[in-house]
Amino acid sequence: MSNQKISRVSAMHYVKMVIRALMFLGATALYIFKKITGRELFYESAKPIHWFLVLVFIVYAIEMACRFFPSKLESPGCQKQFARNFIPTSEKTPHLQSWKRTFAVAAAWFALNGIIGALYFTDIIDAGILILVTLAYGVCDMICILFFCPFQTWFMKNRCCTDCRIYNWDFAMMFTPLIFIPHPYTYSLVALSLAILIRWEWNYRRHPERFSESTNACVSCKHCNEKLCKHKKQLMAFIRDKKFIKR
Repeated sequence: MSNQKISRVSAMHYVKMVIRALMFLGATALYIFKKITGRELFYESAKPIHWFLVLVFIVYAIEMACRFFPSKLESPGCQKQFARNFIPTSEKTPHLQSWKRTFAVAAAWFALNGIIGALYFTDIIDAGILILVTLAYGVCDMICILFFCPFQTWFMKNRCCTDCRIYNWDFAMMFTPLIFIPHPYTYSLVALSLAILIRWEWNYRRHPERFSESTNACVSCKHCNEKLCKHKKQLMAFIRDKKFIKR
């Protein structure tokens, strides 16, 4: 396979993954240090929290704020909701993904985080672990986009991120563990993520034609500016060539 340059959008995903990984590693090191010194990583109620976590919250708040506006550096998967990215086709009926698959994703996610919440309320894990789980979710979000997405493969069965029904659920899913921590910083992130989710679902209900390849040419491979599928195939070919996996 010939070499393919990654797109600007894909490059931005790699930058985000590195930043999120560094934030996760930094918070993990801080959590371990706090445990060794007998202190907590995160204080509940309205008490001050560590400056590093404030920085993390600011980074994510800015990233979510940008999601409300059209951007050429964002994935077409989340940009298809905007009217400027709607390119009508000759087809008038949108072919949308099954609501049952969407419900299955939501149910699985609530079940997973319900278990995490139960562990927290029974004092098996503390608020610091919830923060680390949230930051780990952020890294996994980038892994889903760049390498492998279990939601796509096991639940939604969609072609790629571009036509993903639940693309803008990402922040709401990432910040689910923060619901259990009553604090202005955590609740502000949850509120922003829910605003993104509500706007996405509102557009999905009002303008379903924007979310289907049959009615919106912008969702087609021809108009994709991300080219992650080519990048993923090239990556898998590299792995095979290096014999990291069996042919």
